[in-house]
Amino acid sequence: MPVLQIDNLSKNYGRLKALNKLSLTVEKGQIMGILGPNGSGKTTTLGIILGILKASGGDYSWFDGTMGHNYRLNIGSILETPNFYPYLDADDNLEIVRQIKKVDDRNFDDLLDLVKLSGRRKSKFKTYSLGMKQRLAIAATMIGDPDVVIFDEPTNGLDPQGISEVRNTLTEIASRGKTVIMASHILAEVEKICSHVAIIKNGKLLATGPVGSILSSDIFLELKSDDTDKLMGFLRSNQSIKKIELKDGVIECTASENLNPAELNASAFSHGIQLSHLVSRKRKLEEEFLEITR
Repeated sequence: MPVLQIDNLSKNYGRLKALNKLSLTVEKGQIMGILGPNGSGKTTTLGIILGILKASGGDYSWFDGTMGHNYRLNIGSILETPNFYPYLDADDNLEIVRQIKKVDDRNFDDLLDLVKLSGRRKSKFKTYSLGMKQRLAIAATMIGDPDVVIFDEPTNGLDPQGISEVRNTLTEIASRGKTVIMASHILAEVEKICSHVAIIKNGKLLATGPVGSILSSDIFLELKSDDTDKLMGFLRSNQSIKKIELKDGVIECTASENLNPAELNASAFSHGIQLSHLVSRKRKLEEEFLEITR
């Protein structure tokens, strides 16, 4: 059963089309990264599915409609910047959220352990770093033990340590069987955290699937030789080489995953070509993203 089903969702602001017939399915247990540049429609999508914004067209349903209008009780979310009372500590701020959500459990020990804030639970919110503030917001989303948690740009504005701490927290939440939906424009974080990704641009869905399927199985090669023309001809004759470009004296190409770089080097040498540079690696999500959105 899908946790979330989005069908042809559209949102217009006057002549601006923020979403254009967006369809997406999120299954239970997935860590879905909604990936796109700023202004692509990520936050608009989250706002609509959380009932904050009204769609101009299309529809969506949570939990296959089994929870009716009470579906929000099973969702925790952070949109934009987390807001707490600056003069209250973690326990008092979480207590306010607990009362708003009408949750009976008053014990926040597990949540504060989860976000690594137990040692600062009695410190005022205004003394927290940006990363600590974000982690407290994550703890707040987990009050009531929701099945789904939604985060909008959870690592935005954080330093490397803060990003690492938030990433570890989200990974721990996912390991508990929660479904995580995360909007981000930071490709490296989506690649490290998410199991699935949906790439959107200008309100349109361009690609979706497991991160491993979005990432091509092809390998990426960089080669260089004193005889560039001869090397180019040699590569063009190899059926495993798919795409060849020359950039600043370095040949860049993609090749099928069964190509062995060591064997390619030996074959080039047997054809009288000595490689002065050979690098082989898998393509990264960033490269796939740029290719898809180009």
